[in-house]
Amino acid sequence: MSEPQVFPTGPDPDMTEVDAACHCGAVRMRVRLSDGLRTARRCDCSFCRMRGAVAVSAPLDGIEILSGQDALGEYRFNTGTAVHHFCKVCGIYTHHQRRSNPSQYGVNVACLDGVSPFDFAEVPVMNGRVHPGDGGGGQAGTLVYRPDA
Repeated sequence: MSEPQVFPTGPDPDMTEVDAACHCGAVRMRVRLSDGLRTARRCDCSFCRMRGAVAVSAPLDGIEILSGQDALGEYRFNTGTAVHHFCKVCGIYTHHQRRSNPSQYGVNVACLDGVSPFDFAEVPVMNGRVHPGDGGGGQAGTLVYRPDA
């Protein structure tokens, strides 16, 4: 997988621990990242195509829900292995336990304090249409953002 490119004026790609929240603030978390922002990626599976989030990796013990546990909803589809969490108040996807690596969470970068998906010039897009667990996987492409200003 190619490494995502963060704009020089963007957040620290080496950040290790960061606070996070959904849009309305009902769900607040502290996140310990596996490898800073270097794990940023998108996926082209049916769910991720509609969700459109950039996610970074955290170990299963790397997320502490500070408030709003009761506001977290859960969604599973297909094999039911991946567990997608979202705020039941504002609807924002916060994180998910991955099917490709159930010992990891993917965390929505837009929920991380001081981070935006538009901080990344390039983000690898993983092949989720043919999931690694189904004999596929690998990188399907690269999402590029070029600001006008």
